[in-house]
Amino acid sequence: MSKADTTSRFTAKVLRPAMPDDAAWAFVLLPRPVSEKLPRRGRTTVDASINGHRFQATLEPDGQLSHWLKLDSRLLKTVRAQAGDTVALEIAPVKHEPEPALPADLRQALDDAPAAARAGWDATTTIARVDWIHWIVSAKQAKTRTQRVAAACDMLAAGKRRVCCFDPSGFYSKALAAPDAAE
Repeated sequence: MSKADTTSRFTAKVLRPAMPDDAAWAFVLLPRPVSEKLPRRGRTTVDASINGHRFQATLEPDGQLSHWLKLDSRLLKTVRAQAGDTVALEIAPVKHEPEPALPADLRQALDDAPAAARAGWDATTTIARVDWIHWIVSAKQAKTRTQRVAAACDMLAAGKRRVCCFDPSGFYSKALAAPDAAE
């Protein structure tokens, strides 16, 4: 399948998140048929454009087997858009998922863990690392995040290559969702 076959063009309304009240960012919800063309229901990186401005972004799962895209204030200014506007989007999955940024707490834990944990991390695929990181950063409380970092090191040291029992789409666990729109 060529990139042209997987490129989706659509319009969407720019939404302001309900929380926090003073958010400087906004978001768009992808139509389900657009998400269905993507390689996975969890986090996935795309080449995108809004109103003709090209960039690369990681889409977040919305918990409904679709995705949403966070638009930071800089991007909104660049594309001359604000909440309430309708924008023209184009997205296509990247050829190769980029290596995810390693959160500082996980990096430190892997550095401090037995060598088998780091070897396990290095032996995983990029997509598996995306899922490990997503599982850790999706914790809603600091205590849970700390526990997940420790558990990840233990599981990796024991030879696990994929995080167990984590639904990266949020559909079955409802752990992930798009923000609620303010309007």
